[in-house]
Amino acid sequence: MKKKLIVLALCTLLISGCGSKIPKLSNGDEAVVTLKDGEMISANDLYNELKDDYALEALVNMVDKKILEDKYGDQVEDIKKSTDSYMSQLEAIYGDSLEETIQQQTGYSSTEAYKNSVYVSYLRNLAILDYCKDQVEEKEIKAYYKDKIVGDIKVNHILITPAVTDDMTDEEKAAATTEAKEKAEMIINELKKTKKDELNDKFAELAKEYSMDESTKDNSGSLGFINKDTLSSDYDELVTAAYKLNDGEYSTSVVTTELGYHVIMRTESKEKPDLETVKDTILDELGSEYLTKNPIAQVRGMQEIRKEYNAAITDSKIQEQYAKYIQNQLNYYQSLEN
Repeated sequence: MKKKLIVLALCTLLISGCGSKIPKLSNGDEAVVTLKDGEMISANDLYNELKDDYALEALVNMVDKKILEDKYGDQVEDIKKSTDSYMSQLEAIYGDSLEETIQQQTGYSSTEAYKNSVYVSYLRNLAILDYCKDQVEEKEIKAYYKDKIVGDIKVNHILITPAVTDDMTDEEKAAATTEAKEKAEMIINELKKTKKDELNDKFAELAKEYSMDESTKDNSGSLGFINKDTLSSDYDELVTAAYKLNDGEYSTSVVTTELGYHVIMRTESKEKPDLETVKDTILDELGSEYLTKNPIAQVRGMQEIRKEYNAAITDSKIQEQYAKYIQNQLNYYQSLEN
């Protein structure tokens, strides 16, 4: 609260002083406040008073913003759009009470100040991820490519969703669930009776008749070509099951997902992309994994880039605060790793 009052007082002083000549002390410092008998409080006096409590955070944000806007200049506009989008989401949630909520929950005195912090955080995330990617070794990239990169596959499915409603009793819900699963099992039994060279046509026929996925049922139940991260997490079990099939095979047991019960058929496969094509994607994934395992990289990464730009704090008091701030961060993240 003290911080907010000081900031508001400064704003009031600045507004009321607009258009007038700024008085100066005898030593040349600009006055922030004038009092009777010619007494004044200088900008330097104010700085010395505030720097013990408030200067470090503001300074670090200013330094990082300047450095990172230079380093990621080609991405700045996209980051600003992401920041605007995030703030718009907050406005949609909180409406006219957004600024009050920000003041209460974050300590920032204004929406604009909080928005700036979000923007700087987005910039920092880029720098930290790049630092993490630099820690990834070539052998890790090759191992990830070998074990986890796969070619696209084309998958058809038939979805049976239990006819469950909120007003049903537990027994009724269980009965509807059992009925849906049994219908999926019946479809599998129909496929088992079908000759191999007729499976595609039969699957299309069954999809049209039974599938509850309105967007695919009239197109043989086709989900198109997919990969492990193409569909939403609702389909995770389906994707896992599909990659265990060969082309022309269907699931001989029901596949259960968040959406309901599926019968699936893998119809076509593409070759695995070459390493160079997917290397950036792999690096992004491994960089994120590195950060998860080594959260201290959030500190190390920013230390590295500040050093790269020769950032040096010349005020001894704030430099001392900065050293303690960094050490406290290191201690905290090291405790998480232990």
